[in-house]
Amino acid sequence: MLSTHRHWHFVDWNCVAAQPFDYQQLLQIIELIESSSQFSEFKLRSGDLEIELRRGGPGAAMPVMAAPAAVATPMAQAPAPAIAAAVPGSAPPAAAAPVKAARAAVEHLPGQTIVTAPMVGTFYRAPEPGAAPFVEVGKRVDADTPVCIVEVMKLMSTIPAGTAGVVVEILAADAEPVEYGQPLFVIAAERPHDDDA
Repeated sequence: MLSTHRHWHFVDWNCVAAQPFDYQQLLQIIELIESSSQFSEFKLRSGDLEIELRRGGPGAAMPVMAAPAAVATPMAQAPAPAIAAAVPGSAPPAAAAPVKAARAAVEHLPGQTIVTAPMVGTFYRAPEPGAAPFVEVGKRVDADTPVCIVEVMKLMSTIPAGTAGVVVEILAADAEPVEYGQPLFVIAAERPHDDDA
């Protein structure tokens, strides 16, 4: 958690910090605001650093760790960030280039959906060490079927499939770091059986 020695002043969702933040603390703040449903807009100023986070509104210049409306996104569409940050004067390292490269490396077929990481964190295929993975290639899933966990600062977030279908590929390695928007799974839509008609 954030250290308690910082001076916080909240005025209409604005926050002014007395000391500068390091990159990990900024990521933590973004995660906390992102996970809270109480904020629609949040502004933070610390020295020459300014961050503005908004939900559902027009994004600012640089998207950062935004949670998409749904974890699973159809191949034809790119995920739209729900929160954006503008950081004049100082910017954290951008993860956009590796994520774009990873997306380009994944071959898509019509009717397939990629489940992407909704946040930066550590990817886990199983609910706990030594347990069976949530899903394997060939397993049928519903939209709300858990497919993995992404851990951020000891907070475990269960990630649902987001779509119904069959897992055809697992793209991330267990217990490895993942970036926001990184492809994790490919799920193919099931075709109706001829005898179901």
